[in-house]
Order: sequence, then structure tokens, then C-alpha cells
Amino acid sequence: MKLYGSLTSPYVRKIRILLKEKNIPCEFIVEDPWSDKTVGAAKNPLGKVPVLVTDHDKLLYDSALIAEYLDSLGGERLIPANGEERWDVLRWHVLGHGIIDAVVTRLFETRRPLEQQSAKVISRQEDKVARALDVADHTEKGRAYLIGNRFSFADLALGLALEYIDFRYPHDWRSAHPRLAQWLAGISRRASFAETLPPGMERALDAPH
Repeated sequence: MKLYGSLTSPYVRKIRILLKEKNIPCEFIVEDPWSDKTVGAAKNPLGKVPVLVTDHDKLLYDSALIAEYLDSLGGERLIPANGEERWDVLRWHVLGHGIIDAVVTRLFETRRPLEQQSAKVISRQEDKVARALDVADHTEKGRAYLIGNRFSFADLALGLALEYIDFRYPHDWRSAHPRLAQWLAGISRRASFAETLPPGMERALDAPH
């Protein structure tokens, strides 16, 4: 299998973490998704990464679909196949994915020329992140893992999202959410997270909050 993507994309990192957690061999091809010469994004009609080429030469795109496919290949599932636990895991995934979407939208807006930036757009995305953090902090969850007594796709999705806040929208969210911060500290120590940190994120994670 081949995974096409960039080192800084949170959507790509989601798949890289899952691959390491499942110990699935896959060639990672690093590309700039904004380049006209990017092969991976060109394989996706939407022009986005990640893109996965399976062992049967099928193309899969969108991180949620790729994650479902990889998780079905064997081993202990991170996304339950059925039952209430499946919906609990996917609900956390949607929350984490939404946080990332909001941070990405805010980031792109702040990168526009100052005179073209919309304060309303930026504020709206920041409000989304703040509300999501409140929900994540106050939703009933385990001490080490969000659901049950083992790592699941829920932990992957929310942990990734919180680290992406630190990377692209650094601010002191920990003071208002100490329990969530403590939970993330445990998740961040996993090898799958440590080994997939994007360039520059080390400084963001080590910086005082």
C-alpha cells in the first residue's frame, strides 16, 4: 500500500497514527498538496490528501473512509464494527474532525492579506473550537481513555485535534480545561503520536501554555 500526503496535514497524520497503532506496513510518500506536480492529490478528483492506494490498486480518499478501510484489515479494531460503542467512537471522531476543520479554516483566513481577512470568520472558528473543548471536557469519559479501558479511534481523533490546536492555533486552553489537558498528556506519550509529529510541532508542544 501507498499513502500520499504532507507532513503537516492533520488529516494525513490521522492515518499515519492509525497505521502505527495497527502495525500495518504502508509506504508513506511525502508530497506538497499545493504543487501542480503532486501525484497523490491528482489521484483524488477533489485534489486533496490523504490518498491511499491499496494492495489491489484501488484508490481511497478522505481520512474517515481510509481509516475505516485500514481498521477492517485485521487486528483489534479501533472503530467497533457495530453496537453502541461504534457510535460513541464515531461521535468523538466527528467532534475531533470538526475541531480540525475549524482550526484549518481559521488558519487559512489568517494567512490572507490583512486587509482581506474577515474578523467574523476568524471569531466564528474560534468560537467553534471553544465550544468543542467545553463539550470534550464535560462529556463523561474514562481517565486514561475516552471509551472503556483501551485506546480507540476516539482517542486518536480527539488527541490529534487537541495537538493541532497547539500547532496552528496556540492559546492557553489548558487553564480552563485541566482534566482534558491531563488526558492529552497521556495520549501524546504514545509512540504513534510521538513518531508522527509534524516539523515544528515539537516547539508548539513544549512551549508554556
